[in-house]
Amino acid sequence: MIRIGCLGAGRIGKIHGGNAAKHAKAHLVAVSDPFAASAEALAAETGASVRSAEAIIGADDIDAILICTPTTTHADFIEAAAKAGKAVFCEKPIDLTSDRIRACLAVVKAAGTPLMIGFNRRFDPNFAELKRRIDAGVVGNVELVTVLSRDPNPPHAGYVASSGGLFRDMMIHDLDMARFLMGEDIAEVHAVGSSLVDPAIGREGDVDTAAVLLKTASGRIAQISNSRRATYGYDQRIEVHGSAGMIRAGNVHRTTVEVATGAGINADPVQDFFLERYAEAYRLEMDAFIAAIIEKRPPHPTGEDGLAAQILADAATESCFSGKPVRL
Repeated sequence: MIRIGCLGAGRIGKIHGGNAAKHAKAHLVAVSDPFAASAEALAAETGASVRSAEAIIGADDIDAILICTPTTTHADFIEAAAKAGKAVFCEKPIDLTSDRIRACLAVVKAAGTPLMIGFNRRFDPNFAELKRRIDAGVVGNVELVTVLSRDPNPPHAGYVASSGGLFRDMMIHDLDMARFLMGEDIAEVHAVGSSLVDPAIGREGDVDTAAVLLKTASGRIAQISNSRRATYGYDQRIEVHGSAGMIRAGNVHRTTVEVATGAGINADPVQDFFLERYAEAYRLEMDAFIAAIIEKRPPHPTGEDGLAAQILADAATESCFSGKPVRL
């Protein structure tokens, strides 16, 4: 039985802590949060105790730590947990700067402890099956990857100011997915962006609408489209074109019901929030983390995957605001 402590009992902490508590081979021992009410609510729901973050990291009755706290705390908590000999699962990103991530990964390497980064979309059943079929050669050699990701509504400007910007906060998932699907690192990044959805986001120095072209050393191309607004729901689609054909994964609708009349064919809207759309992915992600600990093998995505995605997000940000492609 893997004994787990959860740092952070907010929106994502409730998801990961809840999934750990429900796992047949894990036990959620303790939770922490600066807001006592949040920690107490998650503890009551899962049967865990409430402790401080420091107490959880240093506890002898805890094997693994889930880091679900604000981004600015991630690297420090990872390092502390690694030095304490704990396996670590951390929500993306490790940090908002690549240099800080490198320093953090050096501490983890020296400690020799497992670290998994929360790129949950790799575990979405539809996207995972798409990847499996690509690896099986269904579409031949991958040539062009298209990733579309559009949120139903923009975040408030106050969030934008501390998020690191669209490329580091939102598109980092898609940048990781592009690497995951192409199976190669990226050599060139060209990004464009605008503030078309909310002028307040532009005033904070960020964009809310963006597109990125990625190119690998072998010439494979990925194109990513992001928007902070989608009037029809949470838009999450992938298409991969290869030498032998094309494969795609579409949106998940609220139901599979369709109505056909003389006016046309109507389907229910797509799911409208990431917690709903990726609920199964979050569960499978936690399954993978716990299985890696039990089987004593490195978990994936790794800290190096987190660093690679951050480097791409940094390059996309630079390209967007300089107007020039960035070579890596």
